[in-house]
Amino acid sequence: MTAADCLVQERIWFDKPRYDEAERRFYEQMNGPTQPKQDTGANSILQDIARARENIQKSLAGSAGGGAADYGELAARMKNLELENHSLHKVVEDLRSALSKMESRVSALEKRSTAPAVNGTGPAAPQKAPPAPAKEEEEEDDLDLFGSDEEEDEEAERLKEQRLQEYAAKKAKKPALIAKSSILLDVKPWDDETDMAKLEECVRSVRVDGLLWGASKLVPVGYGIKKLQINCVVEDDKVGTDFLEEEITHFEDLVQSVDVAAFNKI
Repeated sequence: MTAADCLVQERIWFDKPRYDEAERRFYEQMNGPTQPKQDTGANSILQDIARARENIQKSLAGSAGGGAADYGELAARMKNLELENHSLHKVVEDLRSALSKMESRVSALEKRSTAPAVNGTGPAAPQKAPPAPAKEEEEEDDLDLFGSDEEEDEEAERLKEQRLQEYAAKKAKKPALIAKSSILLDVKPWDDETDMAKLEECVRSVRVDGLLWGASKLVPVGYGIKKLQINCVVEDDKVGTDFLEEEITHFEDLVQSVDVAAFNKI
C-alpha cells in the first residue's frame, strides 16, 4: 500500500485551519470584523460597573431626600436649643445681679452694726415699749364678753361622745367579711367496675355548715378507669381540706384516694 492510499484512509483534516480562516473572512465581509473574546469579557465588566454606578446614584438620590427632611428637623431642634440657652443665660444673669445686690446690702448692714462709737456715742439702741399698767390687765381679765369657756368644752365633749357611740353602733351593724375558698377535688375509685354515680352521691352526702358542693365531671385516668372531679366552696374558718379528705375517704369500698387539684381564694 502506498503512502497516498494510507492518507486516504486517515480521518485527519489537515486543511481545517485554512477553511476556518476562509470562513472567518467571509463573515467579516458580510457582518464586519468580529471582536475577540477578550473584548467581550471586558465589555461585560464595563456593563457591570455602569450598573453599579447607576444603583449607587439612585441610592444617593433617595438618601438625599430623606437627609433633607432630617436636616430640617435637626435645624429646628438646634434653633429651639439656642433659644432655650439664651433664656437660661438671661435668667442666670438676673440671679447673679440680684445676688450681688443682696451681698452689698448685707455687707452694708454688717458695717453699720459693727461701726465704733464716734465722740462717745454709739448706735442708738431700739426703744422698748413701756409695759401696760397692771390695773388695765386686771380689768380686761375680769371682763368676759363671750361667756365662760367651760360651758363650750362640756358641749364639745358631749358631742364627741355622742359621735363615738353612733360610729360604734354603725360598725357593729356592718356584717363581717367571711373568707371563702374554691376547692377542686380529684376522687379516685379502686377500679373500672366502681359505680361512679354512687361514689358521687356518697361524696355529696358530706354536709356541714360552710360547705357548698358545685359542678362535677368524670375524667378518664387510664385502662377504662375514670376519676370524679368535683368543685366545692368552703368557708375557711369552718371547713378545711383535711376535713374533706377524711370525710370522703370514709367510703372505703368506693374511694381509693382524694387529692386537691386546685385551691383558690375567693
